[in-house]
Amino acid sequence: MSLPGRQILISPQQLCAEIGADDLLVVDCRFNLLKPEAGRKNWAAGHIPGACYADLDQDLAAMISPQSGRHPLPEAESFASLLGSWGVTPATRVVAYDDAGGAIAARLWWLLGWVGHAQALLLDGGLPAWLACGYPLEESAPTLQQGRYPVRPGNMPVISAAEVQAGLAQAELTLIDARDARRFAGLVEPIDSRAGHVPGAVNRPFQQNLDDSGRFHSPDKLQADFASLLGHDGQKNMASMCGSGVTACHHIFAMQLAGLEAMPSLYVGSWSEWIRDEHRPCEPAEQSE
Repeated sequence: MSLPGRQILISPQQLCAEIGADDLLVVDCRFNLLKPEAGRKNWAAGHIPGACYADLDQDLAAMISPQSGRHPLPEAESFASLLGSWGVTPATRVVAYDDAGGAIAARLWWLLGWVGHAQALLLDGGLPAWLACGYPLEESAPTLQQGRYPVRPGNMPVISAAEVQAGLAQAELTLIDARDARRFAGLVEPIDSRAGHVPGAVNRPFQQNLDDSGRFHSPDKLQADFASLLGHDGQKNMASMCGSGVTACHHIFAMQLAGLEAMPSLYVGSWSEWIRDEHRPCEPAEQSE
């Protein structure tokens, strides 16, 4: 599933010209995994005019289960209620942003695609790019029209741990891990209980989709980069993972921006789910105490 001809990235200049449009909703997705309350506080202290707030843990994920990763997909009806509370209709253009190059906002972009919402965009460069243009912030919460959104979940492909394991074993899957190189190598692990990676995965930190200013590279450069990473061995199945299925969405977004024909699957559970089963292989193979 590709999105030919569909705009999925918007510049600060384009967004500023559109602020206040009836068919536009801006969503602030700032979040700190180590300080979960910080994002909402930052939104309250100042956000792009008209922006509502999406909390990664409460709005863009479901409750953690003993088998899941840290950020399971929200229930479809729960997400529908969230969109309804924002006044989103199928015609609404939803622009997501954060202050981390789209690391969190891409999860909202992916979820909107998952439920069949066609008009989902990321703000290129996020809040830092908005501020660099000298555009204003506001502190007041927006007044939103309540409604009910008719979600149709399943429009973005997902892949299970069992499917990942089988696909890698049969050399039919390219699994891209979006975490930084030190976490992938098992040298550090600030969040999860075990360090390392899924054997057979390839590492591409999501930041490599961005230039030095925090904006996305051009589609041509992204296309060349992913072609170099994926090679030309005829594999058609691709999946993206990370620590908990959040920054993995950044790669899926970047591949669509690059114009790749196939829509990669999201391994929602990612590393935080993979390590819950001691029988799943890990690299490094042994975990020191």
